[in-house]
Amino acid sequence: MKGPRTLASRLALIFITGLILAYGLSFSLQAYERYVSSRSMMLSHLEQDVATSVAIFERLPAAERASWLPRLERHTYRYRLDQGQAGTSMASDDPPMAAESIVKAIGGSYHLRFQDIPGPVPHFQVHLQLTDGAPLTIDVTPAAVPVASWLPLVLLIQLGVLLFCTWLAVRLAIGPLTRLVQAVDNLDPDKPGVLLDESGPREVQYAAVAFNALQSRIAAYLKERMQLLAAISHDLQTPITRMKLRVEVMDEGTEKEKLWHDLDAMEHLVREGVAYARSMDINTEPPCRVHLDAFLDSLVFDYQDSGAQVERNGDTGSLLETRPHALRRVLVNLVDNALKFAGKAQLEVSRAHGKTLIRVLDDGPGIPADELEQVLKPFYRVESSRNRSTGGTGLGLAIAQQLTQAMGGQLTLSNRTGGGLCAQVELP
Repeated sequence: MKGPRTLASRLALIFITGLILAYGLSFSLQAYERYVSSRSMMLSHLEQDVATSVAIFERLPAAERASWLPRLERHTYRYRLDQGQAGTSMASDDPPMAAESIVKAIGGSYHLRFQDIPGPVPHFQVHLQLTDGAPLTIDVTPAAVPVASWLPLVLLIQLGVLLFCTWLAVRLAIGPLTRLVQAVDNLDPDKPGVLLDESGPREVQYAAVAFNALQSRIAAYLKERMQLLAAISHDLQTPITRMKLRVEVMDEGTEKEKLWHDLDAMEHLVREGVAYARSMDINTEPPCRVHLDAFLDSLVFDYQDSGAQVERNGDTGSLLETRPHALRRVLVNLVDNALKFAGKAQLEVSRAHGKTLIRVLDDGPGIPADELEQVLKPFYRVESSRNRSTGGTGLGLAIAQQLTQAMGGQLTLSNRTGGGLCAQVELP
């Protein structure tokens, strides 16, 4: 049998079980002590009351005794001026406590006979004779120690207090851990994370400080890497330019074409590296409101003017607050990717659930399902050859992913049912 799977349920089970057991033990001891005290008090009262009542019957004239029966009647016992009911003799090995108390009260002065009376409510009777020879019967109906009517309500209230305290304790114990787990889940090296609140108990403060320091170190490490990549890519442009100038003065031939082709590939890779490094920080571009339909029309017309087969479908008629240069770079990378592998692209725009959806569709070969997430990583290429004209640099989709996240959006890739790829940009 498996126990609770979550830490909160396990702690709650431990707390509530321990508290209920401790409370149950304490209540049982108190209830038993109350039962013993109440029983002793009731038996003591029975002894005094029986002795007093028998003494009253002794002193009353025979004609007045019947009028006193209602006065001397109690909840669990009453008196009768006759021989009582027919019954069986009570066993002497285990008599009721009430019988023992009656014996203590008047057993030394009278001869007592005890009989068990069967019936719907079993009880017993004590038979004796007064000094004038008149019969007297004590009819006793034993009953349990009475329980206060308010006790069950108090028990329910106390149980509710226990449950509330358990919930509060589990919440206080699990709350910081839950916030830490959520912060770890939301930790994304590509965008700044939210710092944890460093208040609370000492252990929580230590964990929050350590996590915030970890976030800062990761951000600093990534920033340093991007700065290094940008510096190297930028510095490589100068020697590449010099080599191009030297190649230009070479005699025409196969070697010159090969060198020129390699230098073009190197220059393209360097430019993509600089673009990727710059995509890590787009905060320098202030956001502004743009008419989305006009913005997309401008992008599509630029492609059509250059002879590319790019179409647009859908209208939103809305203004979008975004970073236009970053958004244009994202869409250009996605459209270029579609044109490279399919020869044409289709741009669709719509709104759903308060978000703007921009889709770039193509009829190309698509991407294997197990590589849809991998292609968003830097320098990952589905095309395994080293030919840059077919495989690219592996940075186009990574740059689009980086810029989309920086704008607070999400880029997802999926294969179309009829073939081809759908690249969807979801913006708030």
